[in-house]
Amino acid sequence: MVPVSDIPPPEVPFATAPPADRGWLLRLVIAFAFAQGAVSMARPAVSYRALSMGADERAIGVITAVYALLPLFAAVPLGRRTDQGRCAPLLVAGVVLISAGCALSGTAGSLAALGAWSGLMGLGHLCFVIGAQSIVARRSAPAEQDRNFGHFTIGASLGQLAGPVAAGLLVSGQGDDMARTSALALLASAVAAAVAFTSLWRIESRTAPGRAGARPTAAERPAKVPVRRILRTRGVPAGIFISLAVLSATDILTAYLPVIGEQRGIAPATIGLLLSLRAAATIACRLVMPPMLRLLGRTVLLTVTCALGGVLCAGIALPVPVWGLALMLGALGFCLGVGQPLSMTTVVRAAPDEARSTALALRLTGNRLGQVAAPASAGLVAGVAGTAAPFVMLGVLLLAAAGLGLRRPDGGTPGRRRSPLDGNRLPNRFSARRT
Repeated sequence: MVPVSDIPPPEVPFATAPPADRGWLLRLVIAFAFAQGAVSMARPAVSYRALSMGADERAIGVITAVYALLPLFAAVPLGRRTDQGRCAPLLVAGVVLISAGCALSGTAGSLAALGAWSGLMGLGHLCFVIGAQSIVARRSAPAEQDRNFGHFTIGASLGQLAGPVAAGLLVSGQGDDMARTSALALLASAVAAAVAFTSLWRIESRTAPGRAGARPTAAERPAKVPVRRILRTRGVPAGIFISLAVLSATDILTAYLPVIGEQRGIAPATIGLLLSLRAAATIACRLVMPPMLRLLGRTVLLTVTCALGGVLCAGIALPVPVWGLALMLGALGFCLGVGQPLSMTTVVRAAPDEARSTALALRLTGNRLGQVAAPASAGLVAGVAGTAAPFVMLGVLLLAAAGLGLRRPDGGTPGRRRSPLDGNRLPNRFSARRT
């Protein structure tokens, strides 16, 4: 008789790891913390380096948008490739590109070159995130998805916590020579990214994706699911838009808070601490997310946090003192901590099993579209209405996400799987498929 443990559950073709193997997730979180820390350290440094070259608010917006431009076109092809193969090579490629982009940004002599190397950094970040999210989706049982994606995103929050502080200390610790000290911060971020290599071992099994055993032949591989079908799957568009809104808020906050600080006379080190306070609040949110989900459910939790985050984002535009800004950023960080992990589980549960990596890549495409459009729009708005105006724009975007989260996309159609956005517990939703 074949042991039950050797039979993969049919409803979760991506769960390839033995349940007892937990070290892969810890190693992945550590690697993600260093990779994200390097990016979070480099991005404010890029803004300061651009300011030292004479860039205005519009130029900052364009450079911030270029970071997401290459990933915007590369996400879906990389997701297709990952659906048919292994994920770990994307992690290695991502770390190499992040490190190279950071180092080359530190040596850039023009705004155009700075934007180009920032785009290379963004491509590396995309490669790493697609590979890492796909590994979590493949190696997590349904009941573990909320927890594992939440723990995975703690790695990002740790990087977002340490990166801005390091950038602020390096930029402000060498006197008034912003060009030289921002270049130093970028070179240091390249070294931080390279440290991620130390955790990239035994994260993914070398067996074929989706099952144990030999790699499937071309005839055995499932047909590619059309992108249109994935996008029309109930729950996927909602997850994409919520993720877009939350990431756009985080991204513009990272890029434009240094500009706000420069205008209000706030030191770069203080700006770094404020950005890290937001990241620390996000970590706290993700640590307490399981009990919040049990108490409120997915729909209420997403709606409330997006709505409150929208109000807080708009509040940053007010001329508040530093302590008031710190309070708002702490509360905002807590609210923004919900959207990313829950949008991942929403998309993974809604997407066809054979196209989960592609669906996650579409989610990241939406993120990058937001990272291109939102900073460019923010630059235009800032040029017309001042540097505080982009935060009002972000508030409107988050309120729209709250309205979308409030809707229950399950139409009650008999025989259909319930919406990934509803508040039911996961085992109840999947019980019908196990009978």
